[in-house]
Amino acid sequence: MIDKTESLTPAALTVIDGYMRLKIGAASAGVPYFNNKTVRARMSLRVKVGKGSPTDITEEITAIITKQHVSAAALTDQSLAKLLVDSGLGIDCSGFSYHVLDAESQARGQGHLNKHLRFMKANNPMTKMLSYLRPVENCDVRTLGSDMNSRIVALSDVRPGDMITMVGGPGGDDRNHILVIREVDREDGIPRAIRYSHAVAYPEDGLYGTGIKQGAIEIAFPKEPLTKQIWTEGGSAEKARLIFERAQASVTELRRLKWLL
Repeated sequence: MIDKTESLTPAALTVIDGYMRLKIGAASAGVPYFNNKTVRARMSLRVKVGKGSPTDITEEITAIITKQHVSAAALTDQSLAKLLVDSGLGIDCSGFSYHVLDAESQARGQGHLNKHLRFMKANNPMTKMLSYLRPVENCDVRTLGSDMNSRIVALSDVRPGDMITMVGGPGGDDRNHILVIREVDREDGIPRAIRYSHAVAYPEDGLYGTGIKQGAIEIAFPKEPLTKQIWTEGGSAEKARLIFERAQASVTELRRLKWLL
């Protein structure tokens, strides 16, 4: 029987909720997934390259509806969702993880992520300057999953704020992915289930259904790796199959940012 559930801090959970239920007037819609590998946007504002916070995206969509002379009061959930997609606004998996973990880091008294992060490609004055000026835009799955920034943790030690990184596999870096651990259920101190959040697009989502998804991993075999556990996602067997197969085809690791002790 589960006797304890550990969770991200309220600040980090608020960020997740902000992406899942972005509000303009009385309308609410999830922020869609943004695939920068497809759009190939470069050197744009972070809100235009899948790296914006919920506040960034709210401010941008507010500016758009003002420019288009659209009344915020007239927006419905459906029209807001369409407007976000049609305006090219969204969030990618590493941008989502960055903002959630940034809130978690601050709430734990460790300051912003950009205070700690080291960038693998920052090996000359220009790239160092760009990483300093644009940390969110230059943070990807490999950055968060690098030994410079995080360490591998045992499944028995999993905690909220840990990450599941999936690197390589078919498609190379274009298929890298990251999940943030939102909650951990424990029984007598032993983790029995993990609940995670991530930004993703599945085929069955269609054009307007992509964005932040919630999933769970039942730890049925505590001594086995994550890819031997039972994965579920949003009540969809197909989505669970796809994320599980991605995990199996990648170098999948449970990691923790070094400063989140």
